[in-house]
Amino acid sequence: MRGRFFIYPLSMSDISKFKKRLSEAGLLYAAAIWGSTFFIVKDSLNLVDPVILVGYRFTLAAILLGGYCLITKKQMMVGWGKGIVLGIFLWLLYIPQTIGLSITTASNSGFITGLFVAFVPIFSLLIFKRKPSTLGLIATVVSLSGLWTLTGGMTDINNGDLLTLLAAMTYAIHILYVDKYLKQGYDPAVLCFQQFLFVGVLSLIVGAIFKLPFTPGNLKTITVILFLTLFPTLSAFAIQMLAQKFTSPMRVSLIFALEPVFAAVFAWTLGNEQVLMRRALGGLLIFAAMIISSIPAERFKFKRKKF
Repeated sequence: MRGRFFIYPLSMSDISKFKKRLSEAGLLYAAAIWGSTFFIVKDSLNLVDPVILVGYRFTLAAILLGGYCLITKKQMMVGWGKGIVLGIFLWLLYIPQTIGLSITTASNSGFITGLFVAFVPIFSLLIFKRKPSTLGLIATVVSLSGLWTLTGGMTDINNGDLLTLLAAMTYAIHILYVDKYLKQGYDPAVLCFQQFLFVGVLSLIVGAIFKLPFTPGNLKTITVILFLTLFPTLSAFAIQMLAQKFTSPMRVSLIFALEPVFAAVFAWTLGNEQVLMRRALGGLLIFAAMIISSIPAERFKFKRKKF
């Protein structure tokens, strides 16, 4: 008797779940990659200017992604206004963050950058008139408490921490606009290319205006620039843009909450930074705030009983 094999066709629901799980795995990869770059970038800033570093990595990423868009015959000029908006926020994210990283520690930079999750409900109200949930407000207070504990209060806050805080704010705005434009149907690869090109070219123009040194330093620094181009810039941002089509923004924030944790782990191990209990406690508070802000408010709503 011959065996029978039954092949069950996948339903749309099964395909949707698979895409969601795959996108979330990609977001976890992005969080780990971004977390690993803090101490790597900090070490390279001894040999290359922060603005020039941003210019090189984003310009190279734009060239590579632009080649892909040409091969796949994507309309690279469509929605340039949207790409420029994203590019402005991305530039205001990376320039302050990279300069700040040359002043503060890698672990501080990672944790403060993670405050973007707490800023999301604030800017959602200010920009898109969406009222933040009670959990979002609680998360903001907890995050600020964590930041205070992490930096040791006003006496320990330096200019690098303040610049990184600005980066966290623009990070939140960037995520909100990415979500808006993707829901409007814009191609994630094209948007990615446009924002990369804007950030890269603007950084190099600023470097030329202020006569910053364009030399990358040495072979090790060139290797770092190539690593930053391929992984935390090209692959991680491309994955984020694609994943936000299949995963809710709250879920994205929850997964990205792991980024500062990865940053601290890499900084304290491979980066050889000293582990301080005060900073660890501050980091835990910020991490808790990011988790709180990512919890759907609907789970805390109780249904009224009908009598």
